[in-house]
Amino acid sequence: MKKLTISLLTALFIMTSCENNESKNEEEVSVNENPASFKEIGSITIGGEAAAEISAYDLKTKRLFTVNNSGVNQIDVIDITDPSKPIKIGKIDLATYEGAANSVSVFDGKLAVALESLTDKQGNGKVVVFNTSDYSLIKQVTVGALPDMITFSPDGKFIMTANEGEPSTDYLKDPNGTISIIDTNTYAVTTLDFASFSGQAATLKKDGFRISTYAKSFAQDIEPEYITISDDSKTAWVTLQENNGVAKVDLTSKTITAIFPLGLKDYNTAENAIDVSDKDDKIAFNPWKVKGLYMPDAISHFTTNNVPYFVTANEGDSREYTAYTDIKRMKDMKLDATVFPDAATLKLETNLGRLNLVSDMGDTDGDGDLDEMVSFGARSFSIWNGNTGKIVYDSKNDVDKKINELGTYDDKRSDDKGSEPEAVTVAKMGNQTILFVGLERSDAVMMYDVTNPASPQYLQTVKTGDAPEGLLYIPASKSHTKRSLLIVSSEGDGTVKIYQPDLK
Repeated sequence: MKKLTISLLTALFIMTSCENNESKNEEEVSVNENPASFKEIGSITIGGEAAAEISAYDLKTKRLFTVNNSGVNQIDVIDITDPSKPIKIGKIDLATYEGAANSVSVFDGKLAVALESLTDKQGNGKVVVFNTSDYSLIKQVTVGALPDMITFSPDGKFIMTANEGEPSTDYLKDPNGTISIIDTNTYAVTTLDFASFSGQAATLKKDGFRISTYAKSFAQDIEPEYITISDDSKTAWVTLQENNGVAKVDLTSKTITAIFPLGLKDYNTAENAIDVSDKDDKIAFNPWKVKGLYMPDAISHFTTNNVPYFVTANEGDSREYTAYTDIKRMKDMKLDATVFPDAATLKLETNLGRLNLVSDMGDTDGDGDLDEMVSFGARSFSIWNGNTGKIVYDSKNDVDKKINELGTYDDKRSDDKGSEPEAVTVAKMGNQTILFVGLERSDAVMMYDVTNPASPQYLQTVKTGDAPEGLLYIPASKSHTKRSLLIVSSEGDGTVKIYQPDLK
């Protein structure tokens, strides 16, 4: 009996040692990689426009699951056992679920898909969960209207969706924008709206939060776009793109605890100088008496010295519907003669005349003319304090200027939102924190070292497919090749490209 007990203790010791070694090996896998050396190693095209919006990766099956809305309604399954030779091996047909996929996420052999309603876009959407090995259905549940983005929490206990709740083109239907939290143990759904913040509307607006003049109510005007969840799975930050804000969510209590208004960016400085015309036959970055709403699309997060930060891709977005549109060329707006004594010159198409402005902002004294000009987006990425929502760093005009130096800046977008930072994701590589920024109009991903969040350092830029939408970083510790991989899904041409860094 004594001998047996000793044998059992020995076995337990060996098992524990193995587990500890495996954990240690996972942590040490990526230490020798150079984050400034990513190169394309593989590519696959799965369709045309809208064929490759977002991808998710399953380590168990070594497969990517990619949204494909290019004349079909399915999730394409791509084998990346050899990342240099990705192969499409299957699909998940979504027609029977009466919804169109907007986003996907994977955790521990489960694929979660966010579906907007095909029969009524303003009606409730759903989340459908599949087994990654055989694509069998696990569960489907109802969430808010137009779930635009989905993600598992890092611990897998929750699935979250950002339900954009866009109005119908006639604005007769305008559902509340909401956030849904799904408990993966029971698949119980908690859907949160923003009605409780309506009493703060005036204060939020003063600090740069945007509520359109056509809004029927505060809650209906909110449009959640993208989610990031803290590593401890206790806090989420959600971009409210059209509203120029970020919501903070407590996952333990399942409540929205704060709305952070993001304010306005001043382009009338040398460091924020932008190119504003697509009709001047040149690319010239100059200061202008214009401000920009950050209006972020994607969001990611990281922690430094126990302080949480979130990073935003400040794309900008307008509302363009039959009943209401909030975008107008500057030359078609009336300017205050005292503030803009040179209005006639400014309105030339080679100056500010072509710039798209927010049509119902800028008349600060209510007399019918513009006292300030407000445009869409900030043409940058920004880092914010996750506790307070205060800005820590903005990339100013670095994105457009560096892309122009590389010769790929699209001057046809100067009058709108420039390179349009669309996607961001943050990764830990060794002892460095690395930010990846996808540029929708410049077809590129830029990389920065953000280990010091107040002073990011530029690393490199890589060319992507047309209109990169989704960035997916697979750390070496979770990659079956034991090398870090960056997966870029581009909706403009339906390509999925795979990048890998060199070893140091």
